[in-house]
Amino acid sequence: MKPPIGRDTQLCMSLSARPGNAGSRLHNALYEAMGLDFVYKSFSTRDLPAAIGGIRALSIRGCAISMPFKEAVIPLIDALEPSARVIDSVNTIVNDDGVLTGYNTDYIAVRDLLVRRAVDPATPFVLRGSGGMAKAVTAALRNLGFTQGTIVARNEATGKPLAQAYGYGWSADLPAQGAPLLINVTPLGMEGSASEELAFPAAWIADCAIAFDVVAQPAETPFLKAARQAGKPVISGAEVIVLQAVEQFVLYTGLRPTPAQIRAATVLAHGEAVAQTLSA
Repeated sequence: MKPPIGRDTQLCMSLSARPGNAGSRLHNALYEAMGLDFVYKSFSTRDLPAAIGGIRALSIRGCAISMPFKEAVIPLIDALEPSARVIDSVNTIVNDDGVLTGYNTDYIAVRDLLVRRAVDPATPFVLRGSGGMAKAVTAALRNLGFTQGTIVARNEATGKPLAQAYGYGWSADLPAQGAPLLINVTPLGMEGSASEELAFPAAWIADCAIAFDVVAQPAETPFLKAARQAGKPVISGAEVIVLQAVEQFVLYTGLRPTPAQIRAATVLAHGEAVAQTLSA
């Protein structure tokens, strides 16, 4: 049973431009399930240096970092773990006696999902997108040994350097042919104005070997629905968002929850639909 909050309770937190409730619910549900004297709270800030100073000064154990702070936080901390250094982006800070180390659990989650699904690094891919998450996915692909890929991004200023940094091709528009591995790292299919759009042509989806969509809301995007209907294996953004949070939890507490505990916390934080993707 979780101890009552007191002077020995360890605080973990998140910093983002638009704080939500899902991270707090998931972490706190796991603390409760595992009887840990921790509490988690989300925050925003207009003064990032002061916020990071507060983490150090108040011995806050860990902090999740969301946009727009993932790169701006780097000069304010003491060290980068390889998962963050490889993409110059931090989504997690761990405080060890005043020493702040940056990690990127998005990268870790993507890498681990590709390994778990036994995706062959010889598989050619087309990745659509060039933002911060695209950087994490591209780095994971390269470090797992994927050599044949194309980055599709209309923004040449971000897409072309991303492709060149990892030795992949770049195209402003979708190429003439698809690939066995299709990866969407754009808002296409996300709840809102793009919610009905397919990230890739239906013919590509029908011919692919595996579909990967980093969009987490909804858990089943039009891209993933089409892939499932075509009998293709999928990797969902919902899986990524849960697994990266679990990796944060492990970094903060030193403990790994069971699959059953993760699933129960996911239902509370994200709903049954997302929890179902964890074992789909």
